[in-house]
Amino acid sequence: MNAAVRAVVRMGIYVEAKVYFIYEGYQGMVDGGDNIVEVSWESVSSILQVGGTVIGSARCKEFRTREGRLKAAFNLIQRGITNLCVIGGDGSLTGANLFREEWSGLLEELAQSGKIEEEAVKKYAYLNIVGMVGSIDNDFCGTDMTIGTDSALHRIIEVVDAIMTTAQSHQRTFVLEVMGRHCGYLALVSALACGADWVFIPEYPPEEGWEDQMCVKLSENRARKKRLNIIIVAEGAIDSHNKSITSEEVKDLVVQQLGFDTRVTILGHVQRGGTPSAFDRILASRMGVEAVLALLEATADTPACVVSLSGNQAVRLPLMECVQMTQEVQKAMDERKFCEAVRLRGRSFENNLNTYKLLSHRKPDTELPKTCDRIKQSASGTKRRVFIIETMGGYCGYLANMGGLAAGADAAYIFEEKFDIRELQANVEHLTEKMKTSIQRGLVLRNENSNENYTTDFIYQLYSEEGKGVFDCRKNVLGHMQQGGAPSPFDRNFGTKISAKAIQWISKKLRETYRRGAGKVFANTEDSVCLLGMRRRNLLFQPVVELKDQADFVHRIPKEQWWLKLRPLMKILAKYKTSYDVSDSGQLEHVARHSPKEADTGAI
Repeated sequence: MNAAVRAVVRMGIYVEAKVYFIYEGYQGMVDGGDNIVEVSWESVSSILQVGGTVIGSARCKEFRTREGRLKAAFNLIQRGITNLCVIGGDGSLTGANLFREEWSGLLEELAQSGKIEEEAVKKYAYLNIVGMVGSIDNDFCGTDMTIGTDSALHRIIEVVDAIMTTAQSHQRTFVLEVMGRHCGYLALVSALACGADWVFIPEYPPEEGWEDQMCVKLSENRARKKRLNIIIVAEGAIDSHNKSITSEEVKDLVVQQLGFDTRVTILGHVQRGGTPSAFDRILASRMGVEAVLALLEATADTPACVVSLSGNQAVRLPLMECVQMTQEVQKAMDERKFCEAVRLRGRSFENNLNTYKLLSHRKPDTELPKTCDRIKQSASGTKRRVFIIETMGGYCGYLANMGGLAAGADAAYIFEEKFDIRELQANVEHLTEKMKTSIQRGLVLRNENSNENYTTDFIYQLYSEEGKGVFDCRKNVLGHMQQGGAPSPFDRNFGTKISAKAIQWISKKLRETYRRGAGKVFANTEDSVCLLGMRRRNLLFQPVVELKDQADFVHRIPKEQWWLKLRPLMKILAKYKTSYDVSDSGQLEHVARHSPKEADTGAI
């Protein structure tokens, strides 16, 4: 969540607003005093790579009462705060919405008791709320991914990968219990990413007789010389009668029926810790900026909203619509309407489940730390140092740009955005001023083919020369180290799903173009040669012939890059004054209740 906190603070300051930390969540809001503190740009320096949240979180029974909310309103009015960014789950967000609905009444009550002036009631007449969902379970409807989920998946996959190394010398069955009391997302995606033999999740209980079916499958896999069996159990897993399925019960079943050496590993709160993934940092940063924009545009009639992710697009959804659908999921499971529960979870969840069901009868064989973090950590004991990093990517600056956003870089030079000696000089001067006043370390990224004359060596020498007396420089060319290591959970999941979709598409085309009389396939239309990829919110098959007008074949990149719209975001968060195009920012939408057929085109 620190990436979201950082983005809100810096974007808020960028638009010349006062920004406050409220320490310990609603408890700090109720207690007031030193718990509500105005913050500066430097208050959120060096927190991107830190897990959890620097402002803390605490359960607050008092805020659930009107008296507690009255105290909170008074404390906010004392500081002129009428815009709140709330990061949390459905409980925190529902409480924020209730607070907003009661706001005018709370102010009237404070005025009647003489605690605030009537003028304050008029001046602070309404409260704006924007939510960002922080939950490793990914259990909030309306968004494909919540803040923290991808990092939790990294922890789980690290454990699975570590366990797999023992398979070289032992024939064992491992039962892994992962978090997910009400939502099986972590278990489901982990199963996809590691090629698990079986998975138990609340939304998709096993059929009657699953005990024998599972044991048969484990035996068949072992007979095929598979030395390791993986079973993943969500902590909230149930059978078709809503009876709990525990990891210990699964272990006992395997031992009793098959006699396999079986171990249980309960990951517990390990999943919540560690360094946040690059995906989470970028997601949280984008959500934080979008939240500030939503607050700026809010009026008294604007409903409280949550900033969500749909495909690769940031969208805004009415908070209570999302909360209501999240509650409907639990109601559907309580009533054993599991297909309905899966549908309500959304396209992303349904696509994952469909892919798992499609591939569960065949098991494929089954992250290096991010390098920029390691470089920054190596400088933790060295003040006033700038690192110049060269990334791969050919003529595409995606890695440099998004890596810069995830690592909090001061600049990223890419092929798609031309730069000259004047911009380089301006960047050096900007960084020099920051070094003199606050920051102790700097990070500059360069895409390997960004400019044939302004090489990494040239930029390193320029920064070294111009920074004399203020900072020194180090250079690092990452090279093929970026291509090594274990694939991330996102890559494993995405690769599995698009491969499955590709084979389904080919099978469909073969059936459509087969001529029974000739006994041959006639596939000579434009749509028989397609590229599969994500466009905004959907996975689409696009005829390759259409790419002629959309691609720069000389440099092997698209003529239009969607991620270039995020370029100003990195600059803003690095304290540059630049314009930010809000024409494509998230607009308030309604929660989509898609039909099962729509899931076939869905996003990840």
